[in-house]
Amino acid sequence: MDAAIAGLLTGLSLIVAIAAQNAYVLRQGLLRNHVGLCVAICAAADALLIAAGVAGFGVVVSRHPGAITVFRWAGAAYLTVLGVQAVVRAFRDQGLDPSSAPPAGRRTVALTTAALTFLNPHVYLDTVILLGALGSQHPGSGRWWFALGAATASVAWFTALGFGARSASGLVRRPSAWRAIDAGVALVMFAMAVRLALM
Repeated sequence: MDAAIAGLLTGLSLIVAIAAQNAYVLRQGLLRNHVGLCVAICAAADALLIAAGVAGFGVVVSRHPGAITVFRWAGAAYLTVLGVQAVVRAFRDQGLDPSSAPPAGRRTVALTTAALTFLNPHVYLDTVILLGALGSQHPGSGRWWFALGAATASVAWFTALGFGARSASGLVRRPSAWRAIDAGVALVMFAMAVRLALM
Protein backbone atom coordinates (compact mmCIF):
# COMPACT_ATOMS: atom_id res chain seq x y z
CA MET A 1 0.00 0.00 0.00
CA ASP A 2 2.92 2.35 0.62
CA ALA A 3 3.90 1.99 -3.03
CA ALA A 4 0.31 2.66 -4.16
CA ILE A 5 0.08 5.80 -2.03
CA ALA A 6 3.45 6.98 -3.35
CA GLY A 7 2.23 6.44 -6.89
CA LEU A 8 -1.03 8.29 -6.18
CA LEU A 9 0.71 11.33 -4.70
CA THR A 10 3.38 11.42 -7.39
CA GLY A 11 0.79 11.08 -10.13
CA LEU A 12 -1.29 13.93 -8.71
CA SER A 13 1.75 16.19 -8.37
CA LEU A 14 2.54 15.69 -12.06
CA ILE A 15 -0.96 15.85 -13.53
CA VAL A 16 -2.55 18.67 -11.55
CA ALA A 17 -1.20 21.49 -13.70
CA ILE A 18 -2.53 23.80 -16.39
CA ALA A 19 -1.79 22.17 -19.71
CA ALA A 20 -3.34 21.79 -23.15
CA GLN A 21 -4.89 18.42 -22.34
CA ASN A 22 -6.42 19.68 -19.09
CA ALA A 23 -7.73 22.81 -20.81
CA TYR A 24 -9.46 20.72 -23.45
CA VAL A 25 -11.04 18.38 -20.89
CA LEU A 26 -12.27 21.42 -18.95
CA ARG A 27 -13.77 22.97 -22.07
CA GLN A 28 -15.57 19.75 -23.01
CA GLY A 29 -16.88 19.54 -19.48
CA LEU A 30 -18.25 23.09 -19.68
CA LEU A 31 -19.83 22.32 -23.04
CA ARG A 32 -21.15 18.98 -21.72
CA ASN A 33 -19.99 17.41 -24.96
CA HIS A 34 -18.74 13.77 -24.91
CA VAL A 35 -17.21 14.35 -21.50
CA GLY A 36 -17.11 10.65 -20.62
CA LEU A 37 -15.28 9.82 -23.85
CA CYS A 38 -12.76 12.59 -23.31
CA VAL A 39 -12.12 11.56 -19.70
CA ALA A 40 -11.88 7.87 -20.61
CA ILE A 41 -9.28 8.47 -23.35
CA CYS A 42 -7.11 10.62 -21.09
CA ALA A 43 -7.26 8.22 -18.16
CA ALA A 44 -6.75 5.10 -20.30
CA ALA A 45 -3.80 6.69 -22.13
CA ASP A 46 -2.13 7.60 -18.84
CA ALA A 47 -2.68 4.10 -17.45
CA LEU A 48 -1.22 2.54 -20.60
CA LEU A 49 1.84 4.80 -20.62
CA ILE A 50 2.44 4.38 -16.89
CA ALA A 51 2.28 0.60 -17.29
CA ALA A 52 4.71 0.78 -20.21
CA GLY A 53 7.10 2.89 -18.16
CA VAL A 54 6.95 0.57 -15.15
CA ALA A 55 7.44 -2.42 -17.44
CA GLY A 56 10.73 -0.94 -18.63
CA PHE A 57 9.80 1.00 -21.75
CA GLY A 58 11.19 4.14 -20.13
CA VAL A 59 14.68 2.72 -20.50
CA VAL A 60 14.12 2.16 -24.23
CA VAL A 61 12.78 5.68 -24.79
CA SER A 62 15.68 7.25 -22.86
CA ARG A 63 18.13 5.49 -25.21
CA HIS A 64 16.42 6.95 -28.30
CA PRO A 65 16.06 10.69 -27.66
CA GLY A 66 15.29 11.25 -31.35
CA ALA A 67 11.76 10.00 -30.76
CA ILE A 68 11.20 12.68 -28.12
CA THR A 69 12.46 15.34 -30.57
CA VAL A 70 9.91 14.28 -33.19
CA PHE A 71 7.09 14.42 -30.66
CA ARG A 72 8.37 17.76 -29.37
CA TRP A 73 8.13 19.56 -32.72
CA ALA A 74 4.92 17.82 -33.79
CA GLY A 75 3.37 18.72 -30.45
CA ALA A 76 4.52 22.35 -30.66
CA ALA A 77 3.02 22.71 -34.14
CA TYR A 78 -0.27 21.13 -33.10
CA LEU A 79 -0.55 23.27 -29.97
CA THR A 80 0.04 26.39 -32.07
CA VAL A 81 -2.82 25.43 -34.39
CA LEU A 82 -5.11 24.86 -31.40
CA GLY A 83 -4.07 28.21 -29.95
CA VAL A 84 -4.97 30.01 -33.18
CA GLN A 85 -8.35 28.25 -33.23
CA ALA A 86 -9.00 29.38 -29.65
CA VAL A 87 -8.15 32.98 -30.59
CA VAL A 88 -10.60 32.82 -33.50
CA ARG A 89 -13.32 31.48 -31.18
CA ALA A 90 -12.62 34.28 -28.69
CA PHE A 91 -13.47 36.90 -31.33
CA ARG A 92 -16.66 35.18 -32.48
CA ASP A 93 -19.60 35.88 -30.20
CA GLN A 94 -21.72 33.22 -31.84
CA GLY A 95 -19.13 30.57 -31.05
CA LEU A 96 -18.94 31.28 -27.35
CA ASP A 97 -22.42 30.18 -26.29
CA PRO A 98 -22.64 26.36 -26.30
CA SER A 99 -26.33 26.52 -27.13
CA SER A 100 -25.69 28.50 -30.34
CA ALA A 101 -22.89 26.40 -31.79
CA PRO A 102 -23.06 22.76 -32.86
CA PRO A 103 -20.95 20.63 -30.52
CA ALA A 104 -18.01 18.69 -31.91
CA GLY A 105 -18.81 15.13 -32.93
CA ARG A 106 -17.66 12.04 -31.09
CA ARG A 107 -14.93 11.33 -33.65
CA THR A 108 -13.56 14.89 -33.50
CA VAL A 109 -13.49 14.87 -29.71
CA ALA A 110 -11.77 11.47 -29.64
CA LEU A 111 -9.12 12.46 -32.21
CA THR A 112 -8.43 15.83 -30.57
CA THR A 113 -8.12 14.26 -27.12
CA ALA A 114 -5.79 11.56 -28.46
CA ALA A 115 -3.66 14.12 -30.30
CA LEU A 116 -3.36 16.36 -27.23
CA THR A 117 -2.29 13.30 -25.27
CA PHE A 118 0.09 11.45 -27.57
CA LEU A 119 1.64 14.46 -29.34
CA ASN A 120 2.74 15.96 -26.03
CA PRO A 121 6.31 14.94 -25.14
CA HIS A 122 5.69 15.89 -21.51
CA VAL A 123 3.22 13.02 -21.29
CA TYR A 124 6.01 10.57 -22.12
CA LEU A 125 8.51 12.32 -19.88
CA ASP A 126 6.10 12.27 -16.94
CA THR A 127 4.39 8.89 -17.35
CA VAL A 128 6.82 6.65 -19.21
CA ILE A 129 10.21 7.90 -18.07
CA LEU A 130 9.70 9.62 -14.70
CA LEU A 131 6.94 7.43 -13.26
CA GLY A 132 8.53 4.38 -14.87
CA ALA A 133 11.85 5.13 -13.19
CA LEU A 134 10.21 5.86 -9.82
CA GLY A 135 8.05 2.76 -10.03
CA SER A 136 11.02 0.55 -10.78
CA GLN A 137 12.52 1.51 -7.41
CA HIS A 138 9.83 -0.48 -5.62
CA PRO A 139 10.84 -4.15 -5.41
CA GLY A 140 8.71 -7.04 -6.62
CA SER A 141 5.02 -6.31 -7.08
CA GLY A 142 5.52 -2.93 -5.44
CA ARG A 143 6.18 -1.31 -8.81
CA TRP A 144 2.75 -2.41 -10.05
CA TRP A 145 1.09 -1.04 -6.91
CA PHE A 146 2.93 2.21 -7.63
CA ALA A 147 1.60 2.15 -11.21
CA LEU A 148 -1.92 1.48 -9.93
CA GLY A 149 -1.70 4.45 -7.58
CA ALA A 150 -0.45 6.75 -10.35
CA ALA A 151 -3.17 5.55 -12.75
CA THR A 152 -5.80 6.11 -10.05
CA ALA A 153 -4.58 9.70 -9.72
CA SER A 154 -5.18 10.22 -13.44
CA VAL A 155 -8.67 8.74 -13.31
CA ALA A 156 -9.60 10.87 -10.28
CA TRP A 157 -8.19 14.07 -11.76
CA PHE A 158 -9.73 13.83 -15.23
CA THR A 159 -13.09 12.73 -13.81
CA ALA A 160 -13.16 15.68 -11.43
CA LEU A 161 -12.01 18.09 -14.13
CA GLY A 162 -14.44 16.93 -16.81
CA PHE A 163 -17.57 16.26 -14.78
CA GLY A 164 -16.84 18.87 -12.12
CA ALA A 165 -16.92 21.57 -14.78
CA ARG A 166 -20.68 21.02 -15.09
CA SER A 167 -21.24 22.54 -11.66
CA ALA A 168 -19.75 25.79 -12.97
CA SER A 169 -21.74 25.79 -16.19
CA GLY A 170 -24.17 28.40 -14.84
CA LEU A 171 -21.32 30.86 -14.39
CA VAL A 172 -20.14 30.67 -17.99
CA ARG A 173 -23.31 31.22 -19.98
CA ARG A 174 -22.37 34.78 -20.91
CA PRO A 175 -20.40 35.31 -24.15
CA SER A 176 -17.85 37.39 -22.22
CA ALA A 177 -17.12 34.41 -19.95
CA TRP A 178 -16.56 32.11 -22.93
CA ARG A 179 -14.37 34.74 -24.51
CA ALA A 180 -12.22 34.78 -21.38
CA ILE A 181 -12.07 30.98 -21.30
CA ASP A 182 -11.00 30.76 -24.94
CA ALA A 183 -8.43 33.51 -24.42
CA GLY A 184 -7.03 31.57 -21.46
CA VAL A 185 -6.97 28.35 -23.49
CA ALA A 186 -5.12 30.16 -26.30
CA LEU A 187 -2.50 31.47 -23.86
CA VAL A 188 -2.00 27.96 -22.45
CA MET A 189 -1.64 26.48 -25.95
CA PHE A 190 0.88 29.09 -27.09
CA ALA A 191 2.85 28.89 -23.85
CA MET A 192 3.06 25.10 -24.09
CA ALA A 193 4.09 25.31 -27.75
CA VAL A 194 6.91 27.75 -26.94
CA ARG A 195 7.96 25.64 -23.98
CA LEU A 196 8.17 22.53 -26.15
CA ALA A 197 10.06 24.36 -28.91
CA LEU A 198 12.64 25.66 -26.43
CA MET A 199 12.89 22.44 -24.43
